[in-house]
Amino acid sequence: MKKSDIGLIGLAVMGQNFARNIANKGNKISVFNRTTETTNQFIKDHGNENLVGTKTIKEFVNTLEKPRKIIVLVKAGEAVDLVIKSLLPLLEKNDIIIDCGNSNFEDTIRREKELSTKKIHFVGCGISGGEEGALNGPSLMPGGNKEAYKQIEPIFKKAAAKDFNNKPTIAHVGENGSGHFVKMVHNGIEYGVMQLIAEAYEILRSLYKLKPNQIADIFEKYNKGPLKSYLFEIATEVLNKKEGRKFVIDLILDKAGQKGTGTWTATESLNRAVATPTITQAVFARIISGEKETRTKLSKIYKTKNFKSFIPLKKLIPVLEEALYTSMLSCYAQGFDLIQKSEWKINLSEMSRIWEGGCIIRADLLNTLHKAYKGNTSKHLFEIPELAKKLKKTSLSLREICAYTTLNGVPTPALTSSLNYFESMTSEKVSANMIQGLRDYFGAHTYERVDKKGSFHTQW
Repeated sequence: MKKSDIGLIGLAVMGQNFARNIANKGNKISVFNRTTETTNQFIKDHGNENLVGTKTIKEFVNTLEKPRKIIVLVKAGEAVDLVIKSLLPLLEKNDIIIDCGNSNFEDTIRREKELSTKKIHFVGCGISGGEEGALNGPSLMPGGNKEAYKQIEPIFKKAAAKDFNNKPTIAHVGENGSGHFVKMVHNGIEYGVMQLIAEAYEILRSLYKLKPNQIADIFEKYNKGPLKSYLFEIATEVLNKKEGRKFVIDLILDKAGQKGTGTWTATESLNRAVATPTITQAVFARIISGEKETRTKLSKIYKTKNFKSFIPLKKLIPVLEEALYTSMLSCYAQGFDLIQKSEWKINLSEMSRIWEGGCIIRADLLNTLHKAYKGNTSKHLFEIPELAKKLKKTSLSLREICAYTTLNGVPTPALTSSLNYFESMTSEKVSANMIQGLRDYFGAHTYERVDKKGSFHTQW
């Protein structure tokens, strides 16, 4: 019997769907799950000539063509290490383990280093698109040994989604942990964009008392213009969904969960001294949302809100659209800056391209970034001429919205952080000289001068 082209361990929903995707695209795949019942049920429900169920890890490995290519799709952390440990006695030189989970890139660097001493290749592959993407075509961000990537490329290209030019949304990101690093930043941008959409919803809900379906109509119009994206597309569906006579969105408790990748992005940006305020504030917003009991108590103490101004809804809708456009570009700029300043020389044009299809943050503006970064990945997003021309106009709308929500007591941390990032990054002079003066006064930390080079200290 012909051996399988590739194998997959971990049959939760993502694993099942990705295995089905690979099989449906014509590659034979063996699957294994630590609970045999799950494997049996999966084969019963979806089995075909390209799907091979196995009962033991040894049987699984023996069904694979050499060099063996093994996808691991289990919970990030210790579970990945345990799977690797169980595989090692059964593997041979040049076999390849591909971690497609949401692993921390530092774990991927460690695993790749450890396995390379055993002549086993390790690829850390970011995968975005959720359950639907895993089945129908995700965006794939593999990082690791280039030769190992070439071995899995034909299979993964078939499984990937398509970009705006109908090319597979996959590219070799770089060495060791680069793939999972880029996926982490992708998720950080995702946090930021979702928070921006939520704040737009809140403005329309709280200040204009619009019903969910009315907000959905506005978002649907936004999704036909510069904001066209997957997240706005599904936001419309979320707002229109009903349970009986009630809108589901009105029944959802305002406490947002998180799995950690947004926090990783925020933490990494602080460690690397790269500003990502929109992403970081999006994480803080989720943390604050979890303080439901405290928020409820405090809302009764500070319940009086002084409404200082009012913009008619007809005027607000296009202004809010431009504000969202500016803030989303600001969020992307922060994420891209973090990627640019990493230890890997990552091609931002290719990253923009492979995010055009399959992934959660896919949006039309990524095609602009794909073209803009071709041949030059060192420029800041705000330097791109095509975007700079637009931002000079749309940033004024973001200023107006942030002033409006502040005066009216509507919390918009991501919108205001996006604005402050834009204003600061486009200012030749900021207030840091005052900080340096204070630091030198109390701690003799020294400072640089504008009129001559060197470090200086003043006897204050």
